[in-house]
Amino acid sequence: MSLHDDLTSVQRRLDDLMRCVARLDEHSGDTLDMRRVRSAAAHLRDSLALLQDSAPAASGQRQVEMVTIPDAPYDRGLWADAEDEGLGSPHRHAP
Repeated sequence: MSLHDDLTSVQRRLDDLMRCVARLDEHSGDTLDMRRVRSAAAHLRDSLALLQDSAPAASGQRQVEMVTIPDAPYDRGLWADAEDEGLGSPHRHAP
């Protein structure tokens, strides 16, 4: 499953949960415990909305910037003072 599919599935189940909480609220009345359940369900709904907003777009819709790399050789002057990776500077000695 893709991320979008997973988020949609969670949204459907959360909608079911919200309906169940509303039915439970009708039976239980306005008690402290019921207010906590309503608050937790609302917090979960808000958190999922934030997650959906911050989730990356579907991979097919993502724009990829292409970078052209020339075939011409690099200017050797760019590497004049560079050290060889793992070998150190030619003027210094290894310990």
